[in-house]
Amino acid sequence: MATQPSAAILHQPPPSRSQRINILLADETQMGCQLLKEALTRSGSRLRVVECATSRAEILAALCSRQVDVALVSEALRDGPAAGFEILSELRASFPKARLILLLKAASRELVVDAFRGGAKGVFCKSEPIQALRKSIQAVHKGQIWANSHQLHLILEALVTASPLNVKDAPRALPLAKREGEVANLVAEGMSNREVAGKLGLSEHTVSNYLFRVYEKLGISSRVELVLYILKQRQG
Repeated sequence: MATQPSAAILHQPPPSRSQRINILLADETQMGCQLLKEALTRSGSRLRVVECATSRAEILAALCSRQVDVALVSEALRDGPAAGFEILSELRASFPKARLILLLKAASRELVVDAFRGGAKGVFCKSEPIQALRKSIQAVHKGQIWANSHQLHLILEALVTASPLNVKDAPRALPLAKREGEVANLVAEGMSNREVAGKLGLSEHTVSNYLFRVYEKLGISSRVELVLYILKQRQG
Protein backbone atom coordinates (compact mmCIF):
# COMPACT_ATOMS: atom_id res chain seq x y z
CA MET A 1 0.00 0.00 0.00
CA ALA A 2 1.44 3.33 -1.11
CA THR A 3 2.21 5.84 1.59
CA GLN A 4 1.03 9.44 1.43
CA PRO A 5 3.67 12.09 0.65
CA SER A 6 4.65 14.14 3.68
CA ALA A 7 3.30 17.65 4.13
CA ALA A 8 6.83 19.01 3.76
CA ILE A 9 6.91 17.72 0.19
CA LEU A 10 3.39 18.79 -0.70
CA HIS A 11 3.78 22.33 0.64
CA GLN A 12 7.20 23.79 -0.01
CA PRO A 13 7.54 27.17 1.74
CA PRO A 14 7.76 30.18 -0.60
CA PRO A 15 11.06 32.04 -0.83
CA SER A 16 11.55 34.45 2.07
CA ARG A 17 11.39 38.17 1.42
CA SER A 18 15.16 38.43 1.82
CA GLN A 19 15.66 35.87 -0.96
CA ARG A 20 13.27 37.46 -3.42
CA ILE A 21 14.35 39.70 -6.27
CA ASN A 22 11.95 42.63 -6.68
CA ILE A 23 11.43 43.49 -10.34
CA LEU A 24 10.01 46.43 -12.25
CA LEU A 25 8.73 45.55 -15.73
CA ALA A 26 8.51 48.32 -18.33
CA ASP A 27 7.11 47.54 -21.77
CA GLU A 28 5.28 49.31 -24.58
CA THR A 29 1.88 47.84 -23.61
CA GLN A 30 0.13 46.55 -20.50
CA MET A 31 -0.43 43.24 -22.27
CA GLY A 32 3.29 42.89 -22.88
CA CYS A 33 3.98 43.55 -19.20
CA GLN A 34 1.36 41.04 -18.09
CA LEU A 35 2.62 38.26 -20.37
CA LEU A 36 6.18 38.81 -19.21
CA LYS A 37 5.10 38.90 -15.57
CA GLU A 38 3.28 35.57 -15.87
CA ALA A 39 6.27 33.97 -17.59
CA LEU A 40 8.74 35.15 -14.94
CA THR A 41 6.79 34.54 -11.75
CA ARG A 42 5.65 30.96 -12.03
CA SER A 43 5.22 28.91 -8.82
CA GLY A 44 8.29 28.75 -6.62
CA SER A 45 10.21 31.49 -8.41
CA ARG A 46 12.41 33.90 -6.45
CA LEU A 47 11.41 36.62 -8.89
CA ARG A 48 8.69 39.00 -7.72
CA VAL A 49 7.25 41.65 -10.04
CA VAL A 50 6.34 44.60 -7.81
CA GLU A 51 5.27 47.04 -10.53
CA CYS A 52 4.56 47.31 -14.26
CA ALA A 53 5.01 50.47 -16.32
CA THR A 54 4.54 51.55 -19.93
CA SER A 55 6.00 55.07 -19.89
CA ARG A 56 8.85 57.16 -18.48
CA ALA A 57 6.55 58.80 -15.94
CA GLU A 58 5.26 55.44 -14.68
CA ILE A 59 8.79 54.04 -14.38
CA LEU A 60 9.96 57.02 -12.31
CA ALA A 61 6.86 56.88 -10.10
CA ALA A 62 7.34 53.15 -9.50
CA LEU A 63 11.00 53.51 -8.58
CA CYS A 64 10.17 56.33 -6.17
CA SER A 65 7.51 54.31 -4.36
CA ARG A 66 8.82 50.72 -4.56
CA GLN A 67 11.95 48.86 -3.57
CA VAL A 68 13.24 47.58 -6.91
CA ASP A 69 16.29 45.33 -7.26
CA VAL A 70 16.21 44.86 -11.04
CA ALA A 71 14.38 46.93 -13.66
CA LEU A 72 13.60 45.31 -17.02
CA VAL A 73 13.09 48.14 -19.49
CA SER A 74 12.08 47.56 -23.11
CA GLU A 75 13.73 49.71 -25.75
CA ALA A 76 10.24 50.81 -26.91
CA LEU A 77 7.78 52.38 -24.47
CA ARG A 78 4.52 54.28 -24.88
CA ASP A 79 6.63 57.44 -25.18
CA GLY A 80 8.33 56.24 -28.37
CA PRO A 81 10.33 53.45 -30.07
CA ALA A 82 13.62 54.45 -28.39
CA ALA A 83 12.25 55.74 -25.06
CA GLY A 84 13.88 52.89 -23.13
CA PHE A 85 17.32 54.01 -24.30
CA GLU A 86 16.57 57.65 -23.55
CA ILE A 87 15.71 57.01 -19.90
CA LEU A 88 18.70 54.78 -19.06
CA SER A 89 21.13 57.50 -17.97
CA GLU A 90 18.42 59.21 -15.90
CA LEU A 91 17.63 55.98 -14.09
CA ARG A 92 21.29 55.23 -13.45
CA ALA A 93 21.83 58.68 -11.92
CA SER A 94 18.61 58.87 -9.89
CA PHE A 95 18.24 55.22 -8.79
CA PRO A 96 21.75 53.70 -8.60
CA LYS A 97 20.60 50.74 -6.47
CA ALA A 98 18.20 49.48 -9.17
CA ARG A 99 20.15 47.40 -11.70
CA LEU A 100 18.96 47.84 -15.29
CA ILE A 101 18.47 45.26 -18.04
CA LEU A 102 17.47 46.59 -21.46
CA LEU A 103 15.13 44.36 -23.47
CA LEU A 104 15.87 44.55 -27.20
CA LYS A 105 13.86 43.42 -30.21
CA ALA A 106 17.07 42.76 -32.13
CA ALA A 107 20.65 42.92 -30.82
CA SER A 108 22.60 45.01 -33.33
CA ARG A 109 26.08 46.23 -32.41
CA GLU A 110 24.96 49.85 -32.08
CA LEU A 111 22.06 48.99 -29.77
CA VAL A 112 24.11 46.69 -27.53
CA VAL A 113 26.96 49.21 -27.15
CA ASP A 114 24.57 52.13 -26.59
CA ALA A 115 22.71 50.15 -23.91
CA PHE A 116 25.87 49.62 -21.84
CA ARG A 117 27.03 53.17 -22.41
CA GLY A 118 23.67 54.37 -21.13
CA GLY A 119 24.05 52.48 -17.86
CA ALA A 120 22.47 49.06 -18.45
CA LYS A 121 24.01 46.19 -16.50
CA GLY A 122 22.69 43.69 -19.02
CA VAL A 123 21.05 43.37 -22.41
CA PHE A 124 18.54 40.72 -23.41
CA CYS A 125 17.01 40.00 -26.80
CA LYS A 126 13.28 39.19 -26.67
CA SER A 127 13.79 36.28 -29.06
CA GLU A 128 15.74 34.37 -26.38
CA PRO A 129 14.03 31.83 -24.07
CA ILE A 130 12.48 32.91 -20.77
CA GLN A 131 14.86 30.63 -18.84
CA ALA A 132 17.76 32.74 -20.06
CA LEU A 133 15.97 35.90 -18.93
CA ARG A 134 15.61 34.47 -15.42
CA LYS A 135 19.35 33.74 -15.38
CA SER A 136 20.13 37.27 -16.57
CA ILE A 137 18.07 38.79 -13.75
CA GLN A 138 19.79 36.64 -11.13
CA ALA A 139 23.25 37.43 -12.53
CA VAL A 140 22.67 41.19 -12.69
CA HIS A 141 21.19 41.14 -9.18
CA LYS A 142 24.48 39.61 -7.94
CA GLY A 143 26.41 42.50 -9.48
CA GLN A 144 27.49 40.77 -12.68
CA ILE A 145 27.24 42.03 -16.27
CA TRP A 146 24.94 40.07 -18.58
CA ALA A 147 25.43 39.64 -22.32
CA ASN A 148 25.46 36.48 -24.41
CA SER A 149 28.48 35.42 -26.45
CA HIS A 150 27.19 37.07 -29.63
CA GLN A 151 26.61 40.38 -27.84
CA LEU A 152 30.08 40.23 -26.25
CA HIS A 153 31.50 39.71 -29.73
CA LEU A 154 29.67 42.85 -30.90
CA ILE A 155 31.18 44.82 -28.02
CA LEU A 156 34.67 43.59 -28.90
CA GLU A 157 34.12 44.61 -32.52
CA ALA A 158 33.13 48.08 -31.35
CA LEU A 159 36.31 48.28 -29.25
CA VAL A 160 38.49 47.32 -32.19
CA THR A 161 37.01 49.96 -34.47
CA ALA A 162 36.66 52.71 -31.85
CA SER A 163 39.28 55.25 -30.85
CA PRO A 164 41.16 54.52 -27.61
CA LEU A 165 39.12 54.90 -24.43
CA ASN A 166 39.54 58.21 -22.63
CA VAL A 167 40.44 56.39 -19.42
CA LYS A 168 43.59 55.04 -21.05
CA ASP A 169 44.92 58.52 -21.77
CA ALA A 170 43.36 60.36 -18.84
CA PRO A 171 45.93 62.27 -16.74
CA ARG A 172 44.68 60.66 -13.52
CA ALA A 173 44.95 57.07 -14.83
CA LEU A 174 47.57 55.40 -12.62
CA PRO A 175 49.19 51.93 -12.64
CA LEU A 176 47.34 49.32 -10.59
CA ALA A 177 48.98 47.51 -7.69
CA LYS A 178 49.22 43.72 -7.98
CA ARG A 179 46.14 42.98 -5.85
CA GLU A 180 44.14 45.76 -7.53
CA GLY A 181 44.98 44.22 -10.91
CA GLU A 182 43.85 40.79 -9.72
CA VAL A 183 40.52 42.20 -8.52
CA ALA A 184 40.04 44.17 -11.76
CA ASN A 185 40.71 41.13 -13.96
CA LEU A 186 38.33 38.88 -12.01
CA VAL A 187 35.58 41.52 -12.19
CA ALA A 188 36.21 41.78 -15.94
CA GLU A 189 35.58 38.01 -16.17
CA GLY A 190 32.09 38.59 -14.78
CA MET A 191 32.62 37.69 -11.13
CA SER A 192 30.61 39.39 -8.39
CA ASN A 193 32.37 40.97 -5.39
CA ARG A 194 31.48 37.90 -3.31
CA GLU A 195 32.99 35.53 -5.88
CA VAL A 196 36.14 37.65 -6.14
CA ALA A 197 36.43 37.62 -2.34
CA GLY A 198 36.17 33.82 -2.27
CA LYS A 199 38.68 33.42 -5.07
CA LEU A 200 41.30 35.67 -3.45
CA GLY A 201 40.59 34.82 0.19
CA LEU A 202 39.44 38.34 1.05
CA SER A 203 36.32 39.86 2.61
CA GLU A 204 33.69 41.48 0.38
CA HIS A 205 34.39 44.79 2.12
CA THR A 206 38.08 44.55 1.19
CA VAL A 207 37.19 43.74 -2.43
CA SER A 208 34.89 46.78 -2.53
CA ASN A 209 37.74 48.95 -1.25
CA TYR A 210 40.12 47.60 -3.91
CA LEU A 211 37.49 48.18 -6.59
CA PHE A 212 36.97 51.75 -5.42
CA ARG A 213 40.72 52.42 -5.72
CA VAL A 214 40.77 50.84 -9.18
CA TYR A 215 37.95 53.16 -10.31
CA GLU A 216 39.83 56.17 -8.92
CA LYS A 217 43.13 55.24 -10.57
CA LEU A 218 41.59 54.55 -13.98
CA GLY A 219 39.18 57.47 -13.92
CA ILE A 220 36.09 55.30 -14.40
CA SER A 221 32.86 54.86 -12.45
CA SER A 222 31.23 51.53 -13.34
CA ARG A 223 31.88 47.81 -13.81
CA VAL A 224 30.97 48.12 -17.50
CA GLU A 225 33.71 50.71 -18.05
CA LEU A 226 36.14 48.49 -16.16
CA VAL A 227 35.27 45.46 -18.32
CA LEU A 228 35.77 47.49 -21.51
CA TYR A 229 39.05 48.91 -20.19
CA ILE A 230 40.47 45.48 -19.30
CA LEU A 231 39.41 44.03 -22.66
CA LYS A 232 41.10 46.93 -24.43
CA GLN A 233 44.30 46.42 -22.42
CA ARG A 234 44.34 42.69 -23.21
CA GLN A 235 43.95 43.43 -26.92
CA GLY A 236 46.80 45.94 -26.73
